[in-house]
Amino acid sequence: MTTLLARLTPDALPERGSGAVDDATIAAARLIVDDVRARGEEALRAHAERLGDVVAGAPLVIDRAGLEAAWQALPEADRELLARTTARIRTFAEAQRASLRDAVIHVPGGQAGHTVCPLAKAGCYAPGGRFPLPSSVLMTVVTARAAGVEEVWVASPRPAPITLAAAHVAGADGLLAVGGAQAVAALAYGAGVVPACDIVVGPGNRWVTAAKKIVSGDVAIDMLAGPSELVVLADGTADADIIAADLLAQAEHDPDAVPILVTTDATLADRVDAALASQLETLSTAATARAALTNGAAVVAPDLDAAILAVNRLAPEHLEVMIADPWSVAARLQHYGGLFLGTNAAEVLGDYGAGPNHVLPTGRTARYTGGLSVMDFLRVRTWLEVTDRQAARELVLDAAALARHEGLEAHARAAEKRLT
Repeated sequence: MTTLLARLTPDALPERGSGAVDDATIAAARLIVDDVRARGEEALRAHAERLGDVVAGAPLVIDRAGLEAAWQALPEADRELLARTTARIRTFAEAQRASLRDAVIHVPGGQAGHTVCPLAKAGCYAPGGRFPLPSSVLMTVVTARAAGVEEVWVASPRPAPITLAAAHVAGADGLLAVGGAQAVAALAYGAGVVPACDIVVGPGNRWVTAAKKIVSGDVAIDMLAGPSELVVLADGTADADIIAADLLAQAEHDPDAVPILVTTDATLADRVDAALASQLETLSTAATARAALTNGAAVVAPDLDAAILAVNRLAPEHLEVMIADPWSVAARLQHYGGLFLGTNAAEVLGDYGAGPNHVLPTGRTARYTGGLSVMDFLRVRTWLEVTDRQAARELVLDAAALARHEGLEAHARAAEKRLT
């Protein structure tokens, strides 16, 4: 039997990922970003035409009216599909927003607190190279709007009609029909009618990732996304055909995608291999999927404890749990972007709008960050009010004492002015 997934033991897994983007790409992307930052729309158009985003002289931006026209021209069934998906994503995002509240506490002599406030402008990138991805438009724009962002722009190269329609139903203010580093630079620094945004979010290729890394610090970003990943944690009760289907769904994304099975049952790995071979025979995207399978593996663990340790080391973007009792291990799974519990919770349902966002951390960055959410589009701003100097006396004396320990006499004196 042909082995499509290389066999590994848990201790053969590397400790760290290889990084989201290479130095050479960053250096080349920096030239584009710097040019767009310096020359604005003129440079944006030059790079967009040079790289094939638009033909010479074609509009760079589709405005609200153009997005609405694309929506109206879409078949009714497709409009209903986008509307239903938008509603599910919005419901989840609005629930997230409702869980984040302003706070007020008592402090000596007064009160302190925080307010949760949206950013003013957001730029949302949606890939458009190999396939149109209207789902990424919905995931990013709807979430920004649910957070309360006032102005939201999309960038997507060579947008299909359904991508334009998705931008409309999601509530975008306009769409920049440009991709790559030049699009990220335009969203970050502004170009023509495209405003300088406060945050740039969304998945993309290595040029997009490199540009996001370059502009980070001047603007916020969500994350540096690398190739997409799926890990399936399974025992002997799992369905090999379903696992194979899910791994192939991940593998067809990109030749660099990473599909991995972690199992306590060596026979399951063999059955999954057989199912992969069978399903590939009729898969239209088989060439891409086969290439991605070479990045994957079947990790055979001696027991469930070892399998869980392997999954936590991988810290995958997507983690499916197909064991007899998924909830029995959920609390022990420490690092993942999105968790899918049980056979019926297919990762592709998360991709296409069950509710949670599909923009998720890759390259083991799930060890320290989560997926895109309304939190990315919000600021927590703190405040302090002191109305009773006498009640605040201890607070003032402590501040002065700590200031002098740090050698900051002016700080101490400023505090002590509040004693009089």
